[in-house]
Amino acid sequence: MGTIENITDNDFQSKVLESDELVLVDFWAEWCGPCRALAPKLEEIAGEAGDKVKILKVNIDQNPESPAKFGVRGIPTLILFKNGKEVDQLVGNLPKEKIAAAIEGQL
Repeated sequence: MGTIENITDNDFQSKVLESDELVLVDFWAEWCGPCRALAPKLEEIAGEAGDKVKILKVNIDQNPESPAKFGVRGIPTLILFKNGKEVDQLVGNLPKEKIAAAIEGQL
């Protein structure tokens, strides 16, 4: 069963850019309603996808460097990384199926 981990600017390099796994990073904030609405969908995906994808969350208020580096302009923004490279970006509180399809497309 997959889990969702919170990461910081300090461990973004090691957890995302140096990972040889498929990684989905959720850029979010506490005050963001759509971000909170998206969270249960990501938890379902984490449970269903298991070891196929690692899901990580970055709080943009506490960690401004990573979102700036990847051009995050609105939240929630989901960025898929494969072998440390950005391969897809999704913006908004999207349907679970659209997020799952983006992940499947990179497997």
